Amino acid sequence: QVQLVESGGGLVQAGGSLRLSCAASGRTFTSAVMGWFRRAPGKEREFVGAISWGGRITKYSPSLKGRFTISRDNAKNTVYLQMNGLKPEDTAVYYCAADDNPGDWRSLNEYDYWGQGTQVTVSS
Repeated sequence: QVQLVESGGGLVQAGGSLRLSCAASGRTFTSAVMGWFRRAPGKEREFVGAISWGGRITKYSPSLKGRFTISRDNAKNTVYLQMNGLKPEDTAVYYCAADDNPGDWRSLNEYDYWGQGTQVTVSS
């Protein structure tokens, strides 16, 4: 059974940092694109960023680029989301996703595998 399990969420003050992890099991995702999405209260799930299988290509939501960084460790079958300078508007449930060949990395419909999400709450 394929599973993506996020961890590292929690409560942090504005300006702080968190690093989310997404551990994959059930198969290897070394050749897959790994993405991060988030859903804020009352809003649709939105693209945060994604990383290619080799880690050399990353794409980010323009509004988040510079504060968020995605990386991956294929030996551990894990992808990370480093979030710095957190703001209250970053409060959301964060999801990781995986797909072997997504057409549009920014589209949640392109990803076949999803984690259950981890809550990030940023206090002002």
